[in-house]
Amino acid sequence: MTSRTVTLLDVARAAGVSKSTVSDALQGSGRVAEATRERVRAVAEELGYRPNSAARRLRRSSTGAIGLHLPQTATRLDYYMNLAFGAVARAQEEGLDVVLLAPAGVAGGASGRVASRVDGLLVIDPEVGDSAVPGLLDAGVPVVTGERYLGPTAAPSGAVICDNAASLTALLDHVTERGARHPAVLAPAGTSAWATALRATAASWGQEHGVAVALRTVPFAATPQEAEETTLALLRTDPAVDAVICAPDGAAPGVLRAAATAGRTVGTVSDCTAGSTTSGRTAGTTTSDHTAGSTTSGRTGEAGAHPRTPLLVASCVDGTATRSAEPPVTAVDLRPAAYGRACAELLCDILAGRTAPDTVRRHAWALETRASTAWPC
Repeated sequence: MTSRTVTLLDVARAAGVSKSTVSDALQGSGRVAEATRERVRAVAEELGYRPNSAARRLRRSSTGAIGLHLPQTATRLDYYMNLAFGAVARAQEEGLDVVLLAPAGVAGGASGRVASRVDGLLVIDPEVGDSAVPGLLDAGVPVVTGERYLGPTAAPSGAVICDNAASLTALLDHVTERGARHPAVLAPAGTSAWATALRATAASWGQEHGVAVALRTVPFAATPQEAEETTLALLRTDPAVDAVICAPDGAAPGVLRAAATAGRTVGTVSDCTAGSTTSGRTAGTTTSDHTAGSTTSGRTGEAGAHPRTPLLVASCVDGTATRSAEPPVTAVDLRPAAYGRACAELLCDILAGRTAPDTVRRHAWALETRASTAWPC
């Protein structure tokens, strides 16, 4: 049958079922037994059947595309680019294109025009202050959000969420296990669920553990320079800080530069030698250099800290900047490509009727520990 186009009828005859059963089996719809569905798919693959996507869209009144709305700062962040690639890859498996929606194109009551061009929408990290989001959620097509929307408007058709409170808790637990006694968090500004959860968790973790967490707010997409300036100011005014957790994607190298300027060694103390001991695991510890027959101690350097007192550094978002830093930075791997794929998969499932609306799925993260939080020697 490879000499001509294979049709649904050809597959139906070869599989011994009706044409409508073949259609339902290949589209993942209808009440088709799983064994029958698998047999039909196997026959279709063997015969080389390729669906006519244009005809299928006409029958469904479908555009064959889904829209993707990202935060305005997304264009310069690795996280969102990887997320977008993951969403595109999953949508293509479903025969759907992905249309990236420009912020200006969906604001000001343009949601009706958006809905006419797509079958559904992905809205990632929706901010309460983003004027486009309410219209997108009320556009008349299924909408899946990446993270919850905290604003007062129509609920999305589904959501894929991370436990952001748990990820920051894991970082705070990690640095305290490594000796930190006065951690600081550079938390993102803004009204997204991620930013809100991080700020709230920094405060609640400190209260629960009886630890004064120094909380500083930085832009949602803070640059390394902004992180550096904030960290330097922090270390000058609060020299007891012995760990800095930086939230924004790609900003952690700025914290490392600030540590170097302040004379603070990050993570492992690399210049420990035989017969000498350096301790910086608790805030305010006096660091001593031991030599044969003599002992000296003191506190020098910017921010009033001994230049060999370690400062632990970690990030809430893993990426190229944290992996390639010197030293490499401990970070939470949010698996953005897999996250984008999960968002697109939920939307595809809702569009195909495989999943009921109002479904919420959870996305797993992983803590990657590196030299920036290593034990001092």
